[in-house]
Amino acid sequence: MSGKIYVVGTPIGNLEDFSPRGVRMLNEADFIAAEDTRVTAKLLNRFGIKKETVSYYEHNKVQKGEYLINRVLAGENLAIVSDAGMPAISDPGEDLVRAAHEAGITVESVPGPSALTAALSVSGFPTGRFCFEGFLSVNRISRSKHLDEIKDEWRTLVFYEAPHKLLRTLSDMREALGEREICIVKEITKIHESVRFFDFSSAIDFYTANAPKGEYVLIVRGRKRRAPALQMTAKEAVAFAKELMAGGMSASAAAKEAAAKSGVKKGEIYKLIV
Repeated sequence: MSGKIYVVGTPIGNLEDFSPRGVRMLNEADFIAAEDTRVTAKLLNRFGIKKETVSYYEHNKVQKGEYLINRVLAGENLAIVSDAGMPAISDPGEDLVRAAHEAGITVESVPGPSALTAALSVSGFPTGRFCFEGFLSVNRISRSKHLDEIKDEWRTLVFYEAPHKLLRTLSDMREALGEREICIVKEITKIHESVRFFDFSSAIDFYTANAPKGEYVLIVRGRKRRAPALQMTAKEAVAFAKELMAGGMSASAAAKEAAAKSGVKKGEIYKLIV
């Protein structure tokens, strides 16, 4: 019979956040797939876990993925971990999980810390609906296209960013999205954790004077939603325009205002009032 794959969340900084179930699953698994075996070795040593670890990351995921799937199909249980947080979220583990489902392998989640939700929880920004955008591409064209696609998004936007790219990202965001409020969370759950609020310009000034260090989560306020047009018929829009004209507004200006309020075309309103 086939084994199972366990997607195990690991601490994003503070090792006290590792759940008892997470420790147990790593102990019970036959082997572990790790993004960086050196990083995972520190975690395993801290909790006295002695298991075979296999490297599985972006540049070897094709060949290693097949190897891991075959071992699980042969009956072994595999635990997937990333360097920090939940695997398969903006992470090559996503491909392994998809391949497992295609092969008919059972995949179970062992939830743990996530920088995404941890940062959102302390931001105070609207979180009822948000968009996780991950890392922006280092390719200029792809990066520009990505930002252009979300410039009108009204939901809260969340990005991950590395310190050496932070200033460029802030500058590109300001150019593409316009001035916005941003919450920048650094090193969440770690010794140098900080939560700071800026607009793009003041953030650029701050990190120009204070060289970025550590890993960042950027939480950007969505675009302000436009007030919806009032539901008016053409007849009601004309009546509204005539009221504006009675108050001293020109026919053209009144038609424009009525069009904005009603959704009826300005030209149609203007013809009817003149």
